[in-house]
Amino acid sequence: MNNEKSKIFYWSPSLVNIATTKAVINSAHSLHLYSDDYECSIINFFGEFSNTKFQIEKKEINLINFYNKNIINFLPKYGKIKSRLSFIIIYILSFFPLKNLIQKEKPKYLVIHLVTSLPLTLLILFSFKTKFILRISGFPRLNFMRKLFWKIALKKIHLITCPTRNTMNYIKDLNLADSSKIKLLYDPVISVKDINKKKKITLEKHSNYYFSAGRLTRQKNFMFLCKAFKEIIKENNEIKLLIAGEGEEGFILKKYINKNRLEKNIILLGHIQNIYPYLKNSKGFILTSLWEDPGFVLIEASYSRTSILSANSWPGPAELIKDEFNGIVFENNNMESFLKKFKHFANLKNSHYLKLNNLKLSRKFTLFSHYKKFAELI
Repeated sequence: MNNEKSKIFYWSPSLVNIATTKAVINSAHSLHLYSDDYECSIINFFGEFSNTKFQIEKKEINLINFYNKNIINFLPKYGKIKSRLSFIIIYILSFFPLKNLIQKEKPKYLVIHLVTSLPLTLLILFSFKTKFILRISGFPRLNFMRKLFWKIALKKIHLITCPTRNTMNYIKDLNLADSSKIKLLYDPVISVKDINKKKKITLEKHSNYYFSAGRLTRQKNFMFLCKAFKEIIKENNEIKLLIAGEGEEGFILKKYINKNRLEKNIILLGHIQNIYPYLKNSKGFILTSLWEDPGFVLIEASYSRTSILSANSWPGPAELIKDEFNGIVFENNNMESFLKKFKHFANLKNSHYLKLNNLKLSRKFTLFSHYKKFAELI
């Protein structure tokens, strides 16, 4: 009987702390936690996972380090042109090291999340015993050249997993790969044991507030939210909004808040490691993103039994949050719709049934649910 474990490597270089990093760690952890059949390793080429090294090692996941210094700290992180330059540097410096690693270690699977162009190029140019799994992270925006590139590379792909049904159907409709290879696999967002510990921490400083969280980028549409609350505050100057996150639009948002004298009502918290106490103690969570796939904080709010006001942004929120069923939904980026639905949201007398339906939704995104489906697929 062969008791040798199947080696699974994860490739997911990123410039900043994003939800995908958490998904990678949780995915590897779920396979280790619920099965003895897998040996999981996360590739840490540039120090992108160094900040979570203790967390990764505690979960008994291997970390494959390549450079002694955290090169990621020296690469430009913000701005479209600067971040593109950083990804080109990552591509060039990783090309042969990644190729050599795969050929030497011969993992059974390589799961690729971010900067997928590099492993897909290797898949086109070389033959490997390793089976490549493309994990769609976020909604893919494909121009003509990228579609052509994917069409060539995906002929040799073993599996394509998508975080929502909307994205899965979109990828299938593109006809870039055999549809039988394209599967739905929900992200492992919820670690029940970890979250229950985090929720117990109490907040002393803040009370009677609405909460939002995410990277301070155009995608998250926080300027829209600040402008909306400026109108809401005119009618109720006691109302508060807390926003957790950091990013390139932080300075612009702070400038707008100060210019309009909203400092007492709209508070930028910066990066918060543990958002669960903020979710638990808030009057409601608000998502204004222009797009999400699926929207990790939306799922975290669902598990925290926090009332949700969400844009019907595609593909994630539009699929996950149904108006008057497990949240209140407004038209994406529509101020009139937001203000009308916020008034309804703020006056909800009994949101228990919404929270209960949301709790049921969050169970699709637990570590165990992810493990069961992923193990079935491979």
